[in-house]
Amino acid sequence: MSQTEQHPVLAAIHRRRSVRSYLPQTVDRATLERILDAAVQAPTAMHGEPWAFAVVQDRDLLQRLSERAKALFLDHAAEAGTPAAPGSEIHAMMSDPGFNIFYDVGTLVVICRSTASPYADADCWLAAENLMLAAVAEGLGTCCIGLALGALELDESRRELGIPDAGAAVAAIIVGVPREVPPSSPRKPPQILCWKE
Repeated sequence: MSQTEQHPVLAAIHRRRSVRSYLPQTVDRATLERILDAAVQAPTAMHGEPWAFAVVQDRDLLQRLSERAKALFLDHAAEAGTPAAPGSEIHAMMSDPGFNIFYDVGTLVVICRSTASPYADADCWLAAENLMLAAVAEGLGTCCIGLALGALELDESRRELGIPDAGAAVAAIIVGVPREVPPSSPRKPPQILCWKE
């Protein structure tokens, strides 16, 4: 047994993947509460705990948020002339009415900062990593959906999710039962700029 396999935290870190294929069942409330409890154990600057969570399991709302995000993406892609411009693979995917940016999963957790303090976003990302590792420990899959953030900041979405005026959506993470877990992708070894002893 390797060192990694002997330590549950290291094992969870090495098993975490971005999962984009899910079974249709929805994660139960008790499991989500355990995952959220793990999220708030994250380090937080000056004990500010600036995070707040919007949990979406309403499939109609998930579909609406996906459609808003796709429309926003296509509008910005056309304006910017980016690699996502018309004719690109991602443009075709976002133009497909059958494509859901949340991969048809039953649960979306939006981690929001409740204040605009200097370290709030960093604290929320620390909570996001805890959430994803806790999900792995529960046998679930996750994926950060960065494409959703613009749509989550639209006034209509903010109202639907209860995001406070001083807050903002920081991370959108889908959580579900994986249909399949993708293989690990290779990582470069740590780049060490200095090691002074």
